[in-house]
Amino acid sequence: MIQFDNVTKRYDTGHEALKRVSFHIKANEMVFLTGHSGAGKSTLLKLIMMMEQPSDGQVLVDGFDLGAQSRKHIPFHRRQIGVVFQNHQLLFDRSVFENVALPLQIAGYTPREIGRRVRAALDKVGLLEKEKHNPITLSGGQQQRVGIARAVVHKPKILLADEPTGNLDPELSSEIMYLFEQFNRVGVTVLLASHDLSLITGMKHRMLTLSDGAVVGGFD
Repeated sequence: MIQFDNVTKRYDTGHEALKRVSFHIKANEMVFLTGHSGAGKSTLLKLIMMMEQPSDGQVLVDGFDLGAQSRKHIPFHRRQIGVVFQNHQLLFDRSVFENVALPLQIAGYTPREIGRRVRAALDKVGLLEKEKHNPITLSGGQQQRVGIARAVVHKPKILLADEPTGNLDPELSSEIMYLFEQFNRVGVTVLLASHDLSLITGMKHRMLTLSDGAVVGGFD
């Protein structure tokens, strides 16, 4: 599903954020991406989202070489991916329902289909009764759940998460991780970046470890 073959990402400053990175994540697998701050985790996720292009090597997602795709392919590619951020990036001038509906509105779904999918996504994260609330009235854990609902509302094949529990206490962090496992169990491929080893070590999923831009553990 996700394959990196000798991928290097070099910025104009000369800094190499990733150095000859190679790994393979199978369809329906859940993998943790770990490493120190600045190890290259966010850069790796940006390459999968086509927010960045590799300097060398190949990034393949679902059999497609991303480096060989035109810019016209980017919207189609991103519709296959759901993304959850640490700060959840919600819009506080819109309701919970409207925040979750955004990807569907952009994709041109009908109002009826948007309503059905948004409420199904909110139900999965336990926030159906909050659909009319403003996100600013919710707790940090609830806001993150809204972010997860928005990421999965279009039923992506791949779910990426960049430090999704970074601002949460241990109990809430465990609840959020459980949600990711639930989506993985219904066939979603999950790649989750986290530096919280105490949280993820006890979970039975592969850990792909980066250090100074290089993979040092969890190749397969």
